[in-house]
Amino acid sequence: MNSRYDIALGFLAAAGFLTSPLTHAASDYPNKPVRIIVPSAAGGTQDIVTRLVAQKMAEVLGQSIVVDNRPGGDTLIGTRYVKDAPADGYTILSQANGFTTLPQLNSSAGYDPLKDFTGVGMMTRSPYLMVVSADSPDRTVKDFVSRAKSNKLTFASGGIGGPPHTAATLFMKNQHIEMTNILYKGNSLSYADIVANRVSTIFGGYNGVLPYLQTGKLRALAVSSPKRIAPLPQIPTFVEQGIDYRYTLWLGLLVRSDTPKEVVSKLSEALRHALASKELKDRFASEGADSTFMTPAEFNTFVSKDVAEMKAVAHELNSTK
Repeated sequence: MNSRYDIALGFLAAAGFLTSPLTHAASDYPNKPVRIIVPSAAGGTQDIVTRLVAQKMAEVLGQSIVVDNRPGGDTLIGTRYVKDAPADGYTILSQANGFTTLPQLNSSAGYDPLKDFTGVGMMTRSPYLMVVSADSPDRTVKDFVSRAKSNKLTFASGGIGGPPHTAATLFMKNQHIEMTNILYKGNSLSYADIVANRVSTIFGGYNGVLPYLQTGKLRALAVSSPKRIAPLPQIPTFVEQGIDYRYTLWLGLLVRSDTPKEVVSKLSEALRHALASKELKDRFASEGADSTFMTPAEFNTFVSKDVAEMKAVAHELNSTK
């Protein structure tokens, strides 16, 4: 430093009187509405859970939270949008299992789940339901498997590497059968074709398939949890039907990895508040979902393990694109 001015600046910085715009913005966060990007179509389990959680988080943050659906590109459109947005905590990503799977299958995915993002926390974990049309001849999973061995059956998914794609692929591997993947821009967009029996099945979340089960348009063959779920006690598990198969859908919130820690902490506390809400706890439990709170560090550890697990099954997933 060559001047009294430089010396003065150095003293002020060392004393903490000078802060960067980013630091100031973090301490003032949030001072405008926040957006959560859902990279799938409206109406599915991920969309519904995100909207419920966002409403409760807004109570703590003191700002409205807008849920913005940006489906397409196997969730890449929404994920890349958040990756390219400012790292200020005003653009949050809602994601599911496919977040860790897709980069293993698509070399041009355009993001690294561990380097480009950091976790805010888990929203819910829940089982999937294997459903077919009410007009389907299949009454049990074994009926379906038997028919798949001599017929060209299909399964729906909202994108390569997404939870329904992964769940169906692992099921096919488990049962040594083959089905063709019929792609949609969102899982919810496939239900009309499944109801009409144009597509054989989908592994879907509770919220997405429930209306069709209630109206008798779809039939659930099994639930992928170790035990039957309280809201649908009549639906047997795969295990009960002699099939050693389980699958869990996880839903969580993430932000860019270079988002200020203070902002991530505020979002985490807002998420803690949301999941502690009796209204949400009862709602999620009634749907067979686990809404246990995770800190950002715990969620990052969970995502890291999921990445490793998905690398191990990437070959099978690639074979069912």
